Amino acid sequence: MARSEKVRGLFVASLRILGVAVAYYAGTRIGTMEGVVRVEGADVSPLWPPTGIALTCLFLMGAGIWPGITLGVLFHLLTLDPLSAVTPGVLAGCTLAPLCSYLLLRCVGFRVELDRLRDGVALVFLGALAGMLISATVGTAMLLLHGKLPVGFWPTWLAWWAGDAMGVLLVTPFLLLICRIRLPLPLDRWVEGTAVVVAAVIITPLAITMSLTLIFLFFPVLIWAALRFQLAGSAPYALFVSVVAVLEATKREGAFAHHSLTERLISLQALNGSVALTSLLVAAVVTEQKNIRLKIEQACEALAEVVERLAPAEMARLRPLEGEEESG
Repeated sequence: MARSEKVRGLFVASLRILGVAVAYYAGTRIGTMEGVVRVEGADVSPLWPPTGIALTCLFLMGAGIWPGITLGVLFHLLTLDPLSAVTPGVLAGCTLAPLCSYLLLRCVGFRVELDRLRDGVALVFLGALAGMLISATVGTAMLLLHGKLPVGFWPTWLAWWAGDAMGVLLVTPFLLLICRIRLPLPLDRWVEGTAVVVAAVIITPLAITMSLTLIFLFFPVLIWAALRFQLAGSAPYALFVSVVAVLEATKREGAFAHHSLTERLISLQALNGSVALTSLLVAAVVTEQKNIRLKIEQACEALAEVVERLAPAEMARLRPLEGEEESG
């Protein structure tokens, strides 16, 4: 019996690792549809979904699924070019980055519900900006050592780091939200939700494609979604904004047409970072305040129940004393 349970456990663990590898590889196919930088042996995109997928899988299934991340990276590299001396470094960097982000977030008590301000701040600075330094630095250094950087070290490093970080900031909250959805969905505010969607679909492409001077116009819609629907509204919209911006930046005409590669990367990094930061922090603050108010209401209800239980006993104790005072 013990041996069969062990075999079953190994089988389940193998399935999880394989599932993570498939999910990671699927994310790479999405990330390579449009890329600002393409170098031999690696795809560098300003939005790299696999890092968000990897970090989500680590939180849902634990650190033991890390071989699935490595396999996913390997599958992706095999589709680009034959394996070379660069491959081990890229594999190590892309595996260690989400794993270190996961461990850093665990150390500070990160909660996947993202219902506290500290969770949003931790995801931004520890999960994304700090953890993803590993993959960008190791991967770009390996490419440099083997002479495979036609566009230079810093543009590639910046694109790699920005893409991995934005994958965490934009994809991880969205996937954690999807994993918590329970049917049937509440439809008490479907009219307002429809209005948010319509505003997002109309305003966002106009703001991003017309001119960089008007790009801030979608922020009221983002704040509206975060205030009224918290992460359920802000996470999908933030991802939508980032995708539209990345697609616009890859065109040779439009808002980013007259900017150099480095300027486009910096603009995308600033835009995606601002969107993700606003989305996470506003939604977290509102959710935290709602939870505090709910706890206060529950405490008041519990106190009222205690008072109701104590009141009859107190009245019964006071009646004999009142009788003695009247007789006296």
